[in-house]
Amino acid sequence: MKIYTKKGDSGTTGLIGGTRLPKHHIRIESYGTVDELNSYIGLMRDLIADQTLTPVLLEIQDRLFTIGSHLAADPVKSKMELPKLLEADVTFLETEIDVMDAQLEPMKFFVLPGGHPTVSHCHIARCVCRRAERLISHLAENEPVEALIGAYMNRLSDYLFMLSRKLTKDLGAEEMPWKPRNN
Repeated sequence: MKIYTKKGDSGTTGLIGGTRLPKHHIRIESYGTVDELNSYIGLMRDLIADQTLTPVLLEIQDRLFTIGSHLAADPVKSKMELPKLLEADVTFLETEIDVMDAQLEPMKFFVLPGGHPTVSHCHIARCVCRRAERLISHLAENEPVEALIGAYMNRLSDYLFMLSRKLTKDLGAEEMPWKPRNN
């Protein structure tokens, strides 16, 4: 199998099921952003020294491939059996969030992203996740998208926020509060 087919040279790409869409179509933007997020999660896995987080991040990467495959499939024409996204996948994230939350001081203010390069990368991943979530929500207004995908992406952004707080603590970085300017 060659990596290049030349079929996309005209600005279209193929979905699972054979339908061709412009590369700027909201469906392509959706799964492309999920792919971008998956790459950021891989970067996080490379940066985080706490190896107990590796299986969690690998699980998330696997789920992002699952979500990407669903978004890359024509909802009408595709007959391919795709891996399933389960309610248990959302619950898994919630459990991980709760474990981190129990180890952290309660939030008393909005925090400014940053404090350590690893924490900053985690915040970028969170923002990419939110963008993917917005794109998927937009897609779902016009085409069928499993509701569980939106729930998973929403919970994943929460997980990434909590992970950024945990990393801030673990790395001894300062959690900088946002202090609105008084005009």
